Amino acid sequence: MATVNRLLHPIEHHREKKEGSRKPSGPLHDRNDSAMDKPREEEKRTLARWESQRHTLSPDEIDKDPNQKTVGHSSKVLREEDFELIKTLGTGTFARVWLVRLKGASQEDHDKVFALKILRKVDVIRLKQVEHVRNERDVLAKVAGHPFITTMVASFQSLDSLYMVLDYCPGGEVFSYLRRARRFNEPTSQFYAAEIVLILEFLHEREGVAYRDLKPENILIDAEGHLKLVDFGFAKKVENRETYTLCGTPEYLAPEVIRNTGHGTAVDWWAFGILVYEFLVGQPPFWDQNPMKIYEQIVEGKVRFPSAMSAPARDLISGLCTVDVSKRLGNIAGGASRVKQHEWFKDIDWQKMYNREVQGPIVPHLRGPADTRNFDEYEDEAGHRDPYTKELSDKWEEYFRDF
Repeated sequence: MATVNRLLHPIEHHREKKEGSRKPSGPLHDRNDSAMDKPREEEKRTLARWESQRHTLSPDEIDKDPNQKTVGHSSKVLREEDFELIKTLGTGTFARVWLVRLKGASQEDHDKVFALKILRKVDVIRLKQVEHVRNERDVLAKVAGHPFITTMVASFQSLDSLYMVLDYCPGGEVFSYLRRARRFNEPTSQFYAAEIVLILEFLHEREGVAYRDLKPENILIDAEGHLKLVDFGFAKKVENRETYTLCGTPEYLAPEVIRNTGHGTAVDWWAFGILVYEFLVGQPPFWDQNPMKIYEQIVEGKVRFPSAMSAPARDLISGLCTVDVSKRLGNIAGGASRVKQHEWFKDIDWQKMYNREVQGPIVPHLRGPADTRNFDEYEDEAGHRDPYTKELSDKWEEYFRDF
């Protein structure tokens, strides 16, 4: 699926078939001072402990200030050299995501791996993505610990790069499983849809955040078969305000985004309806080779259902894909609770679902924690990189403060 303004995407999935490698960049300050060694080692032990001791946090625990949580904080001592770069998991116009493990880890922690997202400051600035990158980091810090959102364990920076240490989801994209299966059956669709409802409920009603890019490619499967929402490059704290940025993927854009009449969190409920339809049918309801034709179909808002689709599923999708925002399910009075009470979800135990006590329909078969078979191969990173000059640093470094 083509994305509107792909430059906004932190990760753009190429299909080249070669493993990448790169040289580490220097620390933000001269951290060779032995006084920094002890805090760094303590920080690395904290990362390793989180990976082995993580448990489902309550919404109140997640909603704490990131500096009061064991995850989501900005580290002043970590640096790229603390990680062994194993393999590239994804690349984009200004970012590369690596599978990594901690260097110098104890034997019991050796197999604990993370996804390390590395963003070049000079490219972030050149592509005018400073605000998007800050938004992504700040939102991930605030929601760190949610059972179905990628966990940013920590973030840090060097002289020329920004880093986010994320949990690794070895199952890969839901998109890949959907394409292989052609479509999901109703129980599988209900399971994944329920976990997404819990994500949107938290983002909208706890954080006032619109995600704005819901689609199968942005949903990964973790080692236990549960979903993790990733790629928060478009996420924005809107609360009760409206925003006007055109962003997202054509097939999933809500009518109000196309019309540029201002939009809020309701766009995610529209996209959720499209997603449920794609789970059940194998393709989104609005599609054409020409994106403009897709936009025309969306604004018209006529969803055509296959005869085999159940009546409750049709009713749910119709409620979510309502052109009139004031009448859209999820955005009307009751919010996410109205979605959870819908007949299509009548067999869902929402508390058990939140606690990850329900077995997922797809549990990846893995050779070990660092198994990457569900991710593509990527070319080496280009050798030449534009320098992050003193002039750029003087102008922009304030924007990266506390990253």
